[in-house]
Amino acid sequence: MTELKGTTIVGIRRGGKTAIAGDGQVTMGESVIMKSNAVKLRRLYGDKVVAGFAGSVADAFTLCEKFEQMLNKFSGNLMRSAVELAQLWRGDRALRQLQAMLIVADADAIFVVSGTGDVIEPENGICAIGSGGNYALAAARALADNTDLDARTIAEKAIKIASELCVFTNGNIVLEEV
Repeated sequence: MTELKGTTIVGIRRGGKTAIAGDGQVTMGESVIMKSNAVKLRRLYGDKVVAGFAGSVADAFTLCEKFEQMLNKFSGNLMRSAVELAQLWRGDRALRQLQAMLIVADADAIFVVSGTGDVIEPENGICAIGSGGNYALAAARALADNTDLDARTIAEKAIKIASELCVFTNGNIVLEEV
């Protein structure tokens, strides 16, 4: 089966708000855009948590479902849920094969969760994942350091900049704020 990929997700905490934005492109292989308006963000736990995912689509959906189960199990505690997901992901033979990453956030925190067992809280409140993640991360950091823009605007502009550099990222932006 051909791998579906092509995503950029960026998360920013600034001014007491957290914004997560993602593009809409799904690419098959290296040359075919399968969809241009995919939604790669999910609101979870009564809309109090936002998760953005990058990687294999089916794998990302599976991880979002597992993360939501953890949120329910731990009464919405974001850090505990992220750590438990990472431990489960790393320790379970079937889950270890999943190829995806998550950015998860609530009103108080933001984390990157990976299949290698990493749960990373970005030191400057800015993180990004996916094929255009490094472009979006650089853009978001520059905007945060040199402007007074809010989290929402920085997230949107960062994805737009990444879409102009990464062939696996487009400008169809979906944005959620908590």
